[in-house]
Amino acid sequence: MTSTRYTVNDVMTETVVTVTPDTEFKEIADAMERWKVTAVPVVEAEGTVVGVVSEADLLPKEEFHDHQPGMINHMRRLGDTAKAGSVRAEELMTRPAVTIEPGASLPQAARLMADRRIKRLPVVDADGRLRGIVSRADLLKIFLRPDDDLAAEIRREVVDRLFPDSHRDVKVGVTSGMATLTGRVPDVGLIPVAAHLAQSVEGVVGVDCRLEGQPLANRDRIHPSRPHASHGPAESRWGANPGRIR
Repeated sequence: MTSTRYTVNDVMTETVVTVTPDTEFKEIADAMERWKVTAVPVVEAEGTVVGVVSEADLLPKEEFHDHQPGMINHMRRLGDTAKAGSVRAEELMTRPAVTIEPGASLPQAARLMADRRIKRLPVVDADGRLRGIVSRADLLKIFLRPDDDLAAEIRREVVDRLFPDSHRDVKVGVTSGMATLTGRVPDVGLIPVAAHLAQSVEGVVGVDCRLEGQPLANRDRIHPSRPHASHGPAESRWGANPGRIR
């Protein structure tokens, strides 16, 4: 049972501002300003991503423009002081580039950005060639899905599948991304599962699960073969098959 899974390919930006290893410092800064981006992938002639130059890679040139760091600070920041004297992308870039494939899930991309403390990821194919770029803002696009679409997916992928005999007794509402499930279902053990699966639908902000178990008479009507509680404590708990918990 799976809901629609969105991938990096669904939200990435396909038009990417890039530079080559030979691109000079001023051209890089100019490209960032012109296109309002804070980092650019460094791409070789065949389209392979070899690194990324970000604003953080350019700032040391300004930081150390009019003074040299002390010896201790210099040793602590060898990478930054080296970049302060660099003039081409291949000297400035962070390598290897942290990249992601188009088929990766949005949670995978979000975790990678958080773990590596970066704001965007070049998207590359299996051969390392650039296919797009995905940013934090791109990942948030999924929360712009219409409430009606979210409600329809929760009903189709969660309610109708978990409770096929009583799905009409369950109401699904979504307001501003917050999903609410109300009604009665025959198997109370599936209520936490329903809440979890509803939460996993892409674009859902949160879930308020108010589902309750049906009265015993209703459960017997829906599942007439199910033993009545009066058949004894062991059978009422385990049913005819003691290997299955209900």
